[in-house]
Formats: sequence, C-alpha cells, structure tokens
Amino acid sequence: LVSVLSSAIIVYRLPWTWKCSKLLMKFIHAGLNTIAMILAIVSMVAVFEYHNARNIPNMYSLHSWIGLTAVIFYSVQLFFGFAVFLLPFAPVPLRAAVMPIHAYSGLTIFTMVIATALMGITEKLIFSLKNPAYSASPPEATFVNCLGLLLVIFGALILWMASRPHWKRPPEENAKVLRPIGGTPEGTEAESTMTGGSNADKSDLRINSEAARKQNLKFDEAGQRSTM
Repeated sequence: LVSVLSSAIIVYRLPWTWKCSKLLMKFIHAGLNTIAMILAIVSMVAVFEYHNARNIPNMYSLHSWIGLTAVIFYSVQLFFGFAVFLLPFAPVPLRAAVMPIHAYSGLTIFTMVIATALMGITEKLIFSLKNPAYSASPPEATFVNCLGLLLVIFGALILWMASRPHWKRPPEENAKVLRPIGGTPEGTEAESTMTGGSNADKSDLRINSEAARKQNLKFDEAGQRSTM
C-alpha cells in the first residue's frame, strides 16, 4: 500500500504524464489502485493465517485496528472511484461535488497506511528483540528506526506533491465552453451580429460567456482529474 498507493496518488502530478490523454491516466490510476487493493487483501489473509497457526490473538492492537480500517476505507474509496469517475454514467455536476471528498479521503487513507506501517514495525521490534532488548538499541533497532524515519519523509513528500496547486495537471486546451441551448460559443458570433445592440448588452454577454468558461473549466478539472 505504501509504494503502489503513493504511485497512484501522484500519477496525475508528474509533468511528463500531462501530454497523455486523461482517459489513459484514469485507467493507470485505477489500475494501480486495484493492484494495491489486491496486495492488501492478500497480505491481510497471510497475517490472519500466520496468527492462527501460531496461536496469536487477532485484532487486539492499535496497529491492527487502524490497518483494517484503512483497508476497509480503501475498498470503499476504490468502489466509488470506479462508479463516479471511471464509468461514463455519472453526471459532471456529481463528479465536481464528489471530487474534493475523493481527493481528501485518498490522502487520509495514505496517511493511515503510513501510520499503520510505523506502528507495525515498532510492535514487531518490541516483541522480537529480547536479547538484547529493543531498549538497548541493537543494530536491528537502529536499522528499523531509520526505516521509519524514511517512511515519514516519503509520506510527507507524497502529501506535499498532492497538495501543491502547481503540480496539478493543467486543463485541456480544447475544453468546450458551456453555453445555453441555442447559444453561441464564447459569445463571439453573437457579439458580431449585435450591430444594433447597446454597449451594455455586449458587456453583459461577455461577462456571461466568461462565467460559463470558468464553470466549464471547473467541471472539466473536477470530473476528469481524480486523485484516489
């Protein structure tokens, strides 16, 4: 989850992918999340089987609680991501409304995964290191503590890339402008034919066209650029 989920989060944020089509990037984003979900399920099955074979209690530590919660939330996130952003049935206003929640929940799940990993390696050290003990700072403890610091730095870097506005994928250049039924794009044709209209009417038309353009860019950005 740490490695594959982080790749899925920043796949839209890499400048060399901006030339690829949004549909291709959507499939890559969804594919990476699907791989991460499959690996998470396999690993959880392995953990429960190992605990049962060694007569170790299941689901008693905070590490296990947060880990299971992250996997459950991730499965829900993946399902709604497919239904809303990948399938063509969801309307654009729904995508625009769900997009902020989708992005925030994805980053929250990634943070939970990092926290679960940190608690898991600490728990393993406490239970495994007996002679010398973990408190004696043997080489194994130093190595794993350094690994934990690298996980924190890595997680902070991913969150920084996902939250910076200038790392966002730029809107498509050929985005169509929303306009009323029977209207003309961007108001250019209408303005050229309004020879008898007043300057105030032309100004109102340009304002309405600019508002429609901004609304369309907002819907296009929200509906097409998901970050799971």
